[in-house]
Amino acid sequence: MTGSRPKPCRIMISEIVIVRHPVSVCVPVNHKVTLSVRAEGTGILNYQWFTDDEQEVCGGTEADLTIRAKKTQLYVCRVNDHFCNCVFSEWVKVKVLDIDKSGLPVHWQGEPHIAVNPKPQTVREGKKVTLRCTAFGIPTPRYQWYRNGQPLLDKTGDTLQIDHATAEHGGSYLCSISNVLEERWTEPVDVDIVQMDQLPPAVLTATDKVALLIGNLNYSNHPDLMAPIMDVHELANLLQQLGFRVVSLLDLTRDEMLAAIDKFTQLLDRGVYGLFYYAGHGYEHAGRNYLVAVDAPQPYRPENCVCVQRIMLSMQKRHTALSVILLDTCRKWYNQDCIPSCIMPLGPSGNTVYGYATCEDAEAFEVQDGGKSTGIFTKYLNAHILQSDKVTHVLEKVSEDLGRDPLVTGKQVVEIKHTLKEPRSLADPVRTTGHTRELHLRDACWRQANELPRKKSLMFLCRVEVEVSFSAMFSNVLVAFATVKTTGPRTQDCTVTLSSIPPMEDIFSRPGRSEEMDSLLFKKSDNPDCTLRLCALQKLKESLVIRVDLHYTNTDSKLRQTESQQVDIGKPLVLLYFS
Repeated sequence: MTGSRPKPCRIMISEIVIVRHPVSVCVPVNHKVTLSVRAEGTGILNYQWFTDDEQEVCGGTEADLTIRAKKTQLYVCRVNDHFCNCVFSEWVKVKVLDIDKSGLPVHWQGEPHIAVNPKPQTVREGKKVTLRCTAFGIPTPRYQWYRNGQPLLDKTGDTLQIDHATAEHGGSYLCSISNVLEERWTEPVDVDIVQMDQLPPAVLTATDKVALLIGNLNYSNHPDLMAPIMDVHELANLLQQLGFRVVSLLDLTRDEMLAAIDKFTQLLDRGVYGLFYYAGHGYEHAGRNYLVAVDAPQPYRPENCVCVQRIMLSMQKRHTALSVILLDTCRKWYNQDCIPSCIMPLGPSGNTVYGYATCEDAEAFEVQDGGKSTGIFTKYLNAHILQSDKVTHVLEKVSEDLGRDPLVTGKQVVEIKHTLKEPRSLADPVRTTGHTRELHLRDACWRQANELPRKKSLMFLCRVEVEVSFSAMFSNVLVAFATVKTTGPRTQDCTVTLSSIPPMEDIFSRPGRSEEMDSLLFKKSDNPDCTLRLCALQKLKESLVIRVDLHYTNTDSKLRQTESQQVDIGKPLVLLYFS
């Protein structure tokens, strides 16, 4: 124990004998652990457990100490009798690892469980080689490293390190991990030692990928747009294929845009790839870009809009590994009398990318493509975005395709600005090693913002069963489906209608929304009897209730009758994102 131990009145160790000492353990965070000591002596023996900071463990007055492991800590037990004799057990360490434990058996008994396997490496000659493996175990596992099947007698820890690698250090490595219960082996990994000119480029990774997509189309004081619906929907699906967590939102006011952007930047952290996309009205003035909210007045001023450079500044402050902003919006300024908003210039920061649909003082166009409206920039962006090329190379291909399109020749030219220091791609893999705590926080926030209401089965008095299910087309657009599953013995011609309390506007039902668009949005549904689109969920102030009205003909009376039930679905999807 560091410092002085609690002093007994007399020490006669020979009077008390510890016949079994506690053992060190290595467990996941929050795992329940029992430390045990067994001693023999005269009369009744008393026990007191201590931690390495000389603090008595609350309630630790028995031979068995059960704790919920929160952090790595040392423990020791004092055993004394009524004759003022005492003896201390050996120190033991409860090592706590806050890493992935998904493969740990439900009824784990303490046998070694490998949580982290070593990774293959290619290292330049003379540089450091580091192989790591980590295992849970009760008792704490022992490690023994092997190279090419031969034990490395001095390599008996969870980390194998070679400071100056030479050709003889190359080979196949694996580690034996064992305790009194069992022995386990890691998978063999190859370590290649190469000359400088043989070293392949390092694989770039992200600790996570997060994207915020906003499409504004139904404006209070400006012309409506068609393209943002399809553009945001299709881009969201493609980014999800690349491993991004995607929040996609339609028709936001300025306050709602700022709230969404604030929550988005909170999800960013060191090593994360962040992507912000906007489709809607916008403009550029004095070198700054502004996004026009759906509630912006006519004429609008900078204070009615959202400054793009402020978004990038917020992303940079989170130390992201890659920050991408893609804007499918005009950059033409119509109000020459306004003064641009004040913003401090961005400090030097690498790995930032701007992709503009058009050049300065020019417009961005939307076109009809196969019966649906799309921004021409996003049309070609979606065609290339799944490629594993450097993100600026992907945007260059978008620029080349758009430049060959006769519809916008001489009218719209893609512009790319970046400070990339590394060849990062949107398709780079995600590697969470060393960032588990931050990942858990993002996971919790993410689940809140994407939890769908559960499917409901309703049985009406007439014995008709109706199933109500839900799907998210966007993060603030929920679709409710109603399907008659079984009919009653005295019912025929059953139909279902859905409504909401409070009523929610359906932005897809406005004039000009094409049937092709609806068919794409709802192609995943299984031929429901009724659908209800619930838009602008971010505006809800209370729980959302779905009213289900069942209409049928009673075969006895031949009269048309109606029965109703209500389903409270709480605050779904993005409501928590805006709370």
